[in-house]
Amino acid sequence: MKSLKRFIVLTVIGALAFISFSACHRGGASSDDETPDTSTYRPEATPATQFERDLKYIRDGHFTYVWIFSRKDGKALTPDDSQALRTNASKVVDWVTTDEKRKVIAGSNFPIEPPQLAALQKRFNIEDYSGK
Repeated sequence: MKSLKRFIVLTVIGALAFISFSACHRGGASSDDETPDTSTYRPEATPATQFERDLKYIRDGHFTYVWIFSRKDGKALTPDDSQALRTNASKVVDWVTTDEKRKVIAGSNFPIEPPQLAALQKRFNIEDYSGK
């Protein structure tokens, strides 16, 4: 009889100990009141100028080729300039006009063919930002 009482008492004590220890353990689940670990989080800085923001927009498109076109005289691009760009760089997917319409940033996954590139080089300054 004593051993039965001892067995019951030890079982109850063991069960209570097990419950109390397991209740304190979170088991890896996060609660809603926890703040996330931000020790490795570094927000990306916002580009300072409109040109940098526009260039980032094109780069975020993950294009293979990125070019910046501007007129040789430095003036704003005209509708005729836009037409020349679209005609000679027909495979460009995305165009962004920037710097008060003095530059246009182009993004494409295809190169500009040499004859079209030569025609564009006669009319525009071309900066190649591919892979930079």
